[in-house]
Formats: sequence, structure tokens, C-alpha cells
Amino acid sequence: MATSVETGPLGLHNAPRRRRTVTSPWVTLPRPTWAQLAHDTQLRLDSETINRLRGLQDPTDAADVAEVYLPLAQLLNLYRINHDQLYSDSYGFLRISPSRTPFVIGVAGSVAVGKSTTARLLRELLRRSPGQPKVDLVTTDGFLFPNAVLQERGLLAKKGFPASYDTRALLEFVIRVKSGAPVVRAPVYSHTVYDIVPDRHITIEQPDILILEGLNVLQPATPGSASLTVSDFFDFSVYVDADADDIRDWYLERFMALRAGAFTDPDSYFREVAQLPEEQAKALGRGFWDDINAPNLVENIEPTRERATAILRKGSDHVISEVRIRKI
Repeated sequence: MATSVETGPLGLHNAPRRRRTVTSPWVTLPRPTWAQLAHDTQLRLDSETINRLRGLQDPTDAADVAEVYLPLAQLLNLYRINHDQLYSDSYGFLRISPSRTPFVIGVAGSVAVGKSTTARLLRELLRRSPGQPKVDLVTTDGFLFPNAVLQERGLLAKKGFPASYDTRALLEFVIRVKSGAPVVRAPVYSHTVYDIVPDRHITIEQPDILILEGLNVLQPATPGSASLTVSDFFDFSVYVDADADDIRDWYLERFMALRAGAFTDPDSYFREVAQLPEEQAKALGRGFWDDINAPNLVENIEPTRERATAILRKGSDHVISEVRIRKI
């Protein structure tokens, strides 16, 4: 380590002073460097599959899969292999009967940043990995309180904020899946009617891997509380990151695309938006961003970024430019 020697006020040499080395828990790799980490593999997704999995207005293509998601899937498999071995050895040491302990992955990020695309691509790649593990994907939208409850609590305008979720039910769901329960059910949310669908559930039956995707899945426990939180049960987590101004632009582009598409459905909660003149619709979309999504990003979502295992950083072109991996 380099040292520096300074002269004191009497002309005497002070003891050598060591230079401090700046340390970080992260390794940051530009995309070309990250892409080189992928091993030779036959694992590929065709264009039709990618088009089916990516979100509206999301430009993800075959190059993104090969250069970003394939190395990430291979790293996840490395984590999973060691996870399975650790639990097997632990059960043997404790002399208890082995049970299936699924590998749980959290995927977080702002609305419109592309986290749903990331979650779906990882599910597809992981289920095609060696051994073809069973991979289930659940979004936290199903754990939002019904609109009637949100209205009663004055939270309808804050849908997506941490307080709008039934966190107790979500935590119980993750614990039961992680504990190897044979059958676990999750509520279903409809983006068409903008509400929980009564009496409908997703059934999860002992997956090898569970991916849990949502805005606030990396939220810590409430300050001053000893309570558990959902992220305590993650074995790996991914945060999809971008500048807020870029996310705002992507959100507005998607909002206008939905206006011309899904919002025209007669059953859509936002069907009246499809009938508005273009400028009024744009103004409404900007209001939704400024009043709801931007505050949620700044106050709740972005502060959880550093809790992730991996951060996928996007540029203004909506394309991942670098990957940060937690090394300690």
C-alpha cells in the first residue's frame, strides 16, 4: 500500500501516513464486460418468445437476452446450486428430514422501468436451464387491498405505495412457499378493472424457484419494529434502475399506448381516458406521474435499490448499459 511522508513544524518527518482505500460492496461492470461472463451455451430465446414476454413499449431484444439476461440467469443458477447444497447440509447436520426449500428471487423497480419484462425473461431462461427447474412468477399486485378498502382508508390515490398492500398476507404467502408448503394460493389482480378479482387465485405448488415481482418487494421492516419483511426470505434480488426523468418519459409513452389499446376495452377502469382528446389524455398521464408514481419512486422505491443483489442500470434509450453485483 502506498504511503506519504510529511514534514512537521520542527522540520522532523512525521510517521508515514497510509492512504485510505475506498471500498465498495459492489462490482460495477459495463455491459460489454458483463456480456463476456456468459458461458458457451445453447440456451437462447427466439424473437417470437421475446416479443411475447416483453412489456408494452419495451425495446428488449435478442441482444439484450444474450448480453444481459443470459449471464444473469447463469449467475442465478450458481447461487441456486449452492443454496440447495447449503440447505441439504444444514438438514443433515440438524438431523431433520429434508424438505424442499425453493430459491426465491425478488425483482423490484419503478412502474414503467421494465421490471415485469425482466421477471418474465428470467423465468423463461431459468426454466430452460439444466435440470429444467420448475419456476413460478407472482406479482405483488395481487396483494393490493381491494379498491373498496383503499377508498375506505383514503389510499386509493396512493395505490402502489407500501401502505396500499396487505403486507401481512404477502409475507405469509412467501413464508409458506419458502417453507415448502404443498399448495399456496395468491390473489389475482386485474389491470383491466384496476382491482382484485374476487374468488380467483393463482396456485403455487412447490416450485424450485419463485420469482416475486413488484414495486416495493425490497422494503425493509418498519423502523423500530422487530418484524420480518418479505425481502428477508429472498435468496437473490434484482433492481431495475434508471433516471427518474427517463422513467417518466417511458411511463407517458406507455400511458398513451394504453389509451389507444387496452383502455378501449369496455370493461377497462380507464375506458373514459380512451375517449379524451390527445392533449387532455397526456395531461392526465402527467398528473398520474407527478402526483402518484414520482412520489412513490422517490419516497419508497428508489431508497430500496441498494438492498438488491444486482442492479440493472438503463440509459435514456431504455436499454441496460451496466450491471452492478453485490460482492459482499
